[in-house]
Amino acid sequence: MKFSYLVMLTIALSISTAALAASKEEKLFLKGNCNNCHTHSAQTVGPTRLEIADKYRDNPNAQEILEKKVRVGGSGSWGVMPMPGTRSTITDNEIKTMVKWILETKPPKEKSNEKAK
Repeated sequence: MKFSYLVMLTIALSISTAALAASKEEKLFLKGNCNNCHTHSAQTVGPTRLEIADKYRDNPNAQEILEKKVRVGGSGSWGVMPMPGTRSTITDNEIKTMVKWILETKPPKEKSNEKAK
């Protein structure tokens, strides 16, 4: 019986630690269900965060454009699949935070297989 409690406590602490490790921006991304269609760099339904950041990186109006797109949704920028607008429970400030985070997305650092000589 004590072993069962220990196992359950270990699992609960593991889950809590993972939740605490997520950044504020990532939590907002999850809260808005954005992760259902967008990931960091693996292709799913929508463009990856990296693809979005790359496309808009040099656009001085990117923040404003994407905030509107996230709020109201849209289609045509990445193909025919429409993106739904964000629920009203997500505030404009939360959208601003998420879009800034998305635009700051960088490619994952590649691990070098070369041995130091």
